[in-house]
Amino acid sequence: MMTGFEIRQHFFDFFKAKNHTIIPSAPIVIKDDPTLLFTNAGMNQFKDIFLGNRKASDLRVADTQKCLRVSGKHNDLEEVGVDTYHHTMFEMLGNWSFGDYFKKEAIEWSWELLTKVYNIREKDLYVTVFEGDEKEALPVDSEAAFYWKQLVDEKRIILGNKKDNFWEMGDTGPCGPCTEIHVDCRTEEEKKMVDGKTLVNKDHPQVIEIWNNVFIQYNRKKDGSLEELPQKHVDTGMGLERLTRVLQKKQSNYDTDIFSGTIEAVEKITGVKYEGTDERKDIAFRVIADHIRAITFTIADGQMPSNTGAGYVIRRILRRAVRYYFSYLKYKEPLLYKLIPVIAQQFKTVFPEIESQSSFIAKVIQEEETSFLRTLDAGLKKFQQITSSEKVISGKIAFELYDTFGFPIDLTKLIATENNIQIDEAGFENEMLVQKDRSRAASIQDTQDWINISDGSVIGFVGYDMLEAETRIIKYRKISLKGKDLYQLVLAKTPFYAESGGQVGDRGILVFENENIEVINTKKEHDLIIHFTEKLPQNINAVFTAKVIAAIRSNTEAHHTATHLLHAALRKVLGNHVAQKGSLVNAEYLRFDFSHFSKLTDEEIKNIEHIVNEKIRENIPVQIEQLDKEIALASGAMALFGEKYGDKVRVITIDPSYSIELCGGTHVRSTGQLGFFTIRQETAVGSGIRRIEALCGQAAEVWVDEEKLLLKKTNEIMKHPKDLIKSIEALFIENSGLRSKLEKIESNNLSVLKNNLIKNIEKVNGINFIGKVVDVSDADALKKLCFSIKNEVSDCVTVLASNVDGKAFVAILFPDEVATSKNLDAAKIIREKVSIIIKGGGGGQKTLATAGGQDVSNLMGVINLVKDLIV
Repeated sequence: MMTGFEIRQHFFDFFKAKNHTIIPSAPIVIKDDPTLLFTNAGMNQFKDIFLGNRKASDLRVADTQKCLRVSGKHNDLEEVGVDTYHHTMFEMLGNWSFGDYFKKEAIEWSWELLTKVYNIREKDLYVTVFEGDEKEALPVDSEAAFYWKQLVDEKRIILGNKKDNFWEMGDTGPCGPCTEIHVDCRTEEEKKMVDGKTLVNKDHPQVIEIWNNVFIQYNRKKDGSLEELPQKHVDTGMGLERLTRVLQKKQSNYDTDIFSGTIEAVEKITGVKYEGTDERKDIAFRVIADHIRAITFTIADGQMPSNTGAGYVIRRILRRAVRYYFSYLKYKEPLLYKLIPVIAQQFKTVFPEIESQSSFIAKVIQEEETSFLRTLDAGLKKFQQITSSEKVISGKIAFELYDTFGFPIDLTKLIATENNIQIDEAGFENEMLVQKDRSRAASIQDTQDWINISDGSVIGFVGYDMLEAETRIIKYRKISLKGKDLYQLVLAKTPFYAESGGQVGDRGILVFENENIEVINTKKEHDLIIHFTEKLPQNINAVFTAKVIAAIRSNTEAHHTATHLLHAALRKVLGNHVAQKGSLVNAEYLRFDFSHFSKLTDEEIKNIEHIVNEKIRENIPVQIEQLDKEIALASGAMALFGEKYGDKVRVITIDPSYSIELCGGTHVRSTGQLGFFTIRQETAVGSGIRRIEALCGQAAEVWVDEEKLLLKKTNEIMKHPKDLIKSIEALFIENSGLRSKLEKIESNNLSVLKNNLIKNIEKVNGINFIGKVVDVSDADALKKLCFSIKNEVSDCVTVLASNVDGKAFVAILFPDEVATSKNLDAAKIIREKVSIIIKGGGGGQKTLATAGGQDVSNLMGVINLVKDLIV
């Protein structure tokens, strides 16, 4: 029986013999495609080749691609663990032709590999062919059908509809008909009872798709129409996990050696057996075995768990796995991080980035698990509390589970489904509306397809050597950004650096004969350099001069070179575990994120600054050269995990014994041009990630001047003491003492005020009631007063209001029995009524809530409002 490793290698060997170049997987995290968060198909990295934006260096390639399907159109998360063959992260084995061979070879080779190399019985295989679509005037794929008839019995050829046999990556982009190969893994007895042909594409767990040959012929445009691509391509995909299951004759992907090692490790850690006798426990094992791979590979490629975007997707997956082992394996401490050595060992020869970062990945995961475990138990108890009396979880409660306890909405939905409870998803979305609107407003929305102006070739970036170039527009399109119309231009050649590798995009102008057009930003989409402008030129076909703003580029270059110096200094001072995890380089400052698990000491920061400034004073030439990637890496050049490098790479050397990095950015000619380097601040930004903000050159000079002025003014205010630090410390001690005395006075005043309020309790409809506009020093005093009154008179409704420095503040307290009998909710009253009267906002709990606002003119109106509610 072949192992998963051998199956993958046989695939490579087969296509290498068919003159394919075996290439490495692209990163799982997408950085230059605004339509995707993650690589969800093998074709993602070749999209620009399919569209004709880039020429392929090899016409035939094969690879195994790390894919993640947990968001957007292709989302398998809900099926993962429940069935036996869906995964979040999986390996897609693929062979590709870029304008070379087409349907005949692709079909013949897929059949040869499956039946002659992998020895799958022909009688267990079925193939599907696109049946056409009248609405889109798409014909039957008779060509694919013809070639299949040369290989298989026509009874095994099935016509498939557009849903199953027309492949599209998204709403727009390359697409085309596909032919799938399905395998029947049932027992011989089952096959005799039901014809396998009738189960193809019917979600049968044992009759599954194993390989998809996509024939990229079209481009889907914004308006939904299809246009023929200039060249036709082959895009195939075969899931390694499914293939291994078939070849190892298992009933589940999770029973193969791809997952068995991880499941055995979970059994050993938890003391629970994966026996197939408890459905929820079995699902938990499968979820953990699947999810740990997705989490590990994305972190290795540079995506940290976070609260937004791709980072939040990873956090959701991680928390889903934690909930499963916490609830069903009864394991109450971090578990996932303990599985990293198993994953690293399994993939060390195929994806060595896991093993080289295993310690870092484990620490990040451990911190994430620890953080969520702190709130998970409380959140589950809250959930049980709610569901004991409710059959629908309100949007407000779902949001509370998300906001307070860290439950992603899909985790809440999962638990609700297990308990046969509904969720008010619309209500949850309403609670999230403000954040969603903000996110939408910041996103780019295409309003039209690319409009081609010239068929001329795109030379691309020439800005390493020049800041201006004569050029012309190749194509453009109109977009909307934050509700504003903008234009994206692609130029034949450009000196504008596109945002990449942390360095911001260049700004500048396009100089035409009768007008200048400002370039407000430059970004990269796949391999296209996109120039953002607010208008189009009068003559769209004109030749013009593209000019970069030299001062901004120069200061940005200084900060980029400083980033390389900083990276090397960090490794010298903190250790070789330090690796870049993100950066921002612009004209104003540099920001550098790196792997490290403790706050830097003042001494460490001082040493780092000293090393960098020493290298600046040495005025070391910055050497830049193009090398073969393998030669560059062999020389010790540092590469960033998660970046996709070509065969030729740009190597930046600042003293061979100090800093050698692969980098596509722009740099100064020698380190002396940086002038001076200083660290502005050092902070934490996530699990195991620290951040340094620093300045050099003119920006550092301005900052030092500002700091000197601040110090001078402080000295003047303190009357130029002999020892400024001691004087400030004495001032703080004095202030602390005065604050303590003031708090005692205020406490006494509140005590007197409380007693007076209690003496004047009135009865409203038989209920004790205190309603008063009081004079207090701050809003917090109102809440303290409410609690003090409650401690002495537990059955009293209390409404206090105050004018504090011209602003209105209100506190409402209901005894539990009054809130229940009168169906009163203090937080709801605050939000829906009080906030309107005082023109502000607030919130709280059912029995105690507070608000603040701008209008102090009707504070008694607030008191009377609450009073009327208990009448």
